[in-house]
Amino acid sequence: MNFRFPAAVWATAFATFVAFMGIGVVDPILPLIGQKMGATPAQIEWLFTSYIAIMAIAMLISGVVGTRLGSKKTMLLGLGLVVIFATASGLSPSIGMLAVFRGGWGLGNAFFTSTALSLIVGLSAGRTSMAITLYEAALGLGIASGPLLGGFLGSASWRYPFFGTATLMAVGFLFTLTSVVEPPQREKPRTARDIFHALGHRTVLTNALIGMSYSYAFFTILAYSPLTLPHISAMTLGLVYFAWGILVAFASVFLVNVLTRRIHPVTLLTLNLAGLVILMGLAGLANPQELLFLIVASGLFCGISNALFTTLAMEVSTFPRSLASGAYNFLRWSGAAIAPALSGWIGQTIGMTVPFFIAGAVVLLGVGALLVQGGILRTALRQNPERLAVDIHSV
Repeated sequence: MNFRFPAAVWATAFATFVAFMGIGVVDPILPLIGQKMGATPAQIEWLFTSYIAIMAIAMLISGVVGTRLGSKKTMLLGLGLVVIFATASGLSPSIGMLAVFRGGWGLGNAFFTSTALSLIVGLSAGRTSMAITLYEAALGLGIASGPLLGGFLGSASWRYPFFGTATLMAVGFLFTLTSVVEPPQREKPRTARDIFHALGHRTVLTNALIGMSYSYAFFTILAYSPLTLPHISAMTLGLVYFAWGILVAFASVFLVNVLTRRIHPVTLLTLNLAGLVILMGLAGLANPQELLFLIVASGLFCGISNALFTTLAMEVSTFPRSLASGAYNFLRWSGAAIAPALSGWIGQTIGMTVPFFIAGAVVLLGVGALLVQGGILRTALRQNPERLAVDIHSV
């Protein structure tokens, strides 16, 4: 694989790495925040739900903003908002204010993430597969490093991970400001109506709805499972989720390339989600030691799913990538937003292991949808000369 890209692409990838650190940085400190602020599991999970819900809603307009302001300005807007709200999160006096500031953080992340992928692809001279691989590598490593940073800094104070992330995002802001340029071909201005028009496209809607079911399970693992391990230190949890994130990155960058040489992407996605259903069922039956192993192992399933869903979102429609990405991410992150709050409430009122079974059932719905509707995704990939299977096989 040839990863020679312009400096602007690498700067965007670095900013992507730092941005996704912010998603998992609170993972190892969730039990600690609960102890320090006297918060219930349901209240703690709003730190994720507010973040993701605002991000999902903002996805409806972020792609539109990107076509009007330009990719670079939109990325800088997103990075700047994250610096402000990550700093405010570290200064929060209560769990309620912390949830509000996390929502502002999600707003900034929406502007950034909706633009970063299309910018990386646009600046990569038609090397779509390699550009997506680079994006997924940055995303996976960012998600992996966030818990490690959170565990290390959280061992001293639960506030420090937020300040640490704000500092890194400020560095990403400077890298973007000095290195990123607009793609040679800028998309014409769009409206919010265009986003809904993209959602009306059958392949986009099918992929997004199935992605929503997967994202529910993803954030049950990432956002809820730490609460089932209250007696494990922040540093140990940080290492566990770091290992999980490394497998996410490995699977999304390398393993998926090997597997798609032998298995059609839609078939692979179906089998992978079926495996995740089984894993979630095992997580519901596991003791704490077994759960730690299952959390790490789930990284392989998550990495494969992330790469395949991202590529399908970019390649199965004729819409501009910013609109296709915004439409897909709106529904995908909607599923992710529901998972933390609902899992926290169910765990608190019914049983701490029950949310794993529910997540497995939600993914099972996605598997059923793939079995019924997978044909239209296969057709869309055959019709698109830049589809994942062709790109990967030609590397």
